[in-house]
Amino acid sequence: MSFGSSSDDGSSGRRGFTQFGGSKLFQATYKEGMGLVEEAARYLDGPGRDQAKDLPRSTALAYATESMRLTTRLMQVAAWLLVQKAVHEGEMNEEEALSKKYALGGKDVARATTLKAAVLLPDRLKDLVIRSESIFARVDRLDSQIRAGEMQGQSPLSSQRDRVEAFFRDSLDPGTTRH
Repeated sequence: MSFGSSSDDGSSGRRGFTQFGGSKLFQATYKEGMGLVEEAARYLDGPGRDQAKDLPRSTALAYATESMRLTTRLMQVAAWLLVQKAVHEGEMNEEEALSKKYALGGKDVARATTLKAAVLLPDRLKDLVIRSESIFARVDRLDSQIRAGEMQGQSPLSSQRDRVEAFFRDSLDPGTTRH
C-alpha cells in the first residue's frame, strides 16, 4: 500500500493510519522507544547484572520482577512501533496491522503494581522503569486512537477547520438557500 492511500472503503482514518508512520510524532516516538530498548539491554546485560548480584534477597526478587516488566513493556512497544513502520513502508497492509494479533500487548504485566522492595533498586533501573512506563502509556494511547480511526495525520483542529470550510462553501454556493 502506498503512502497516503486510503483503504477500499475510503476511510480517512485508515488513510491517516498509513500516514501516521511518517509523522513527526511517530518518528520521535520510534526514536525514543528503540533507543530505550537499546539502553535497557545495555544496562541489564552490563552494570545491572553486576548490581543485581550484590542485592539482598528480597531486593533481588524485586530486581528480577521489575526488569522482567521493563523488558516486557519495551518489547511490546518495539513490536508495535515496527508494525507501524511496516505499514508506512508498505510491508504490511492496514487490515493485518489492525488485527488483534498486532495490538499493543502485555498490558497486565506492564501496569502491575510495583513491589515495595523496588524502592531499594538501583537508581538506573528505577529510571528505566519510569521511562518505560511513560512510553508504554503513550503508545497505548496511540494504539487506542489508531484502532478507533482517530489518527488522520492532521492537526487536532482539522475537523473543526473542515466544518468551517464546509459552512462557508455552503454559504457562498449560489444554489444553496439559507433562511
